[in-house]
Amino acid sequence: MSVKRPDIDTLAAISDYYGFDLSFDELSEFQSAVAGSMAIYDRLDELADESLPVNYPRAELGYRPVGDDNPLNGWAWKCSVPGAEEGPLAGRTVALKDNIALAGIPMMNGSPIMEGFVPREDATVVTRLLDAGAHIIGKTAVPAFCFDGGGCTGYPEPQPVNPHDHDRLAGASSNGSAVVVTNGEVDMALGGDQGGSIRLPASWSGCYGIKGTHGLVPYTGIFPIELTLDHVGPMARTAEDCARMLEVLVGSDGLDPRQYDVRTAKYTETLSEDLTGIRIGILREGFGIAGASEPDVDAAVREAISVLEKVGARASEVSVPMHNDGLALWSAIAFEGATELMVRGDGYGTNWRGHYSTQLMDFYGRARRARGHDFSDTVKMTVLAGHYMSEQYNRHYYGKAQNIGRRLARDYDNALQEYDLLIMPTTAMKAVKRPADKSLNSTLAGALGNLHNTAPFDVSGHPAMSVPVGFSEGLPVGMQLVGRRWDEATVLKVAHAYQVAIG
Repeated sequence: MSVKRPDIDTLAAISDYYGFDLSFDELSEFQSAVAGSMAIYDRLDELADESLPVNYPRAELGYRPVGDDNPLNGWAWKCSVPGAEEGPLAGRTVALKDNIALAGIPMMNGSPIMEGFVPREDATVVTRLLDAGAHIIGKTAVPAFCFDGGGCTGYPEPQPVNPHDHDRLAGASSNGSAVVVTNGEVDMALGGDQGGSIRLPASWSGCYGIKGTHGLVPYTGIFPIELTLDHVGPMARTAEDCARMLEVLVGSDGLDPRQYDVRTAKYTETLSEDLTGIRIGILREGFGIAGASEPDVDAAVREAISVLEKVGARASEVSVPMHNDGLALWSAIAFEGATELMVRGDGYGTNWRGHYSTQLMDFYGRARRARGHDFSDTVKMTVLAGHYMSEQYNRHYYGKAQNIGRRLARDYDNALQEYDLLIMPTTAMKAVKRPADKSLNSTLAGALGNLHNTAPFDVSGHPAMSVPVGFSEGLPVGMQLVGRRWDEATVLKVAHAYQVAIG
């Protein structure tokens, strides 16, 4: 294949964008020089690309389930990909969030823009699950490009429904994963988390879900949103299953720039240790959030803390005032960062070493340019705001938010010198009603209105887990445990101790 050479009109448009002020004669001269430089790309076309391995055969494509085969609309696709005969997950069924590459199986990422895309490679987490003996039985539904914390924007309809009240949202963007886990349709599932998308649906749907320290689990082969916010992790009905699943996922794969100084542990080996001496910091700013917190949610979490005290933990209140600004920092990073990477960068962008899914970049790049009108309102709003701020203010606010994000992380670290864990409600409110209409304001409120306690820890990168702590008004309440960086073992141990204590 020969790379297409640019015509003079194309170069003129590029020149105008950058303010080069080139004359026609100058453009003609540059056209010749640019065309000559294209020979290097012709050579690249002659070289074989690198791809992620596909080690386990899949006998058939599978199908999109409907009706009784998909009772809560949690499945995007059903298939059968068995892994190794032996391993720590042997005999366990697993579902993948539908932004994770599973070779030979469609990946729509909740959008008509991705319709027809079938990856030719397995994400690193897929290979690790199969090596551990897991049996992958399907992909779970997500909202459009996973940029929606409620779950209102997915394609195709119908959307996943809350297992406990079908008129309410399940939480998102790993809503399909939470739904099929909670409903007992699969043993465990993978979710992704950029603003709370593992923990939010775990809280609203009533299961366990953990995002590890940023970079603990490789994101290679998963549709990116923002490099500094991207996380992937387990969702299950028990803390033990989360620990077992996380144990096989962690560690560097040498292909993901999010991974640095990764430290892992055998989480299952310390799971049953008692809590004597464990110090819990009750994060003051995580409770009583104006305009968001529901008193019954705060009360349920405080009652759960008293359970932990009865089994040996010591708890007292701690204040991290900057927690109140975490959502603002996240918004600036997510709006501009996602615009650059997820949209303008065709999912991958540039300027980092690692694995680029060129197949996905080609498909998505062409599709988004042809079908930009099919982006969801959440993505459109993000791009309009993010592009405007980047162009108008020279990415100043993105950089400032990243800088202040380090301060936020330090403040959490300082609190975690005194305490082993920070605790607060995962979501300030219980699951909300599905919006009555699809107006822009309703969609944005459902998508971005529940991130107060989750998004700050995507910015800081600390491990965070949602633990179900009962029901109020028939709806689940989630308690969030936040640990020191790379100390997932303590987070999981405390979650397990709570589960054992309540029977």
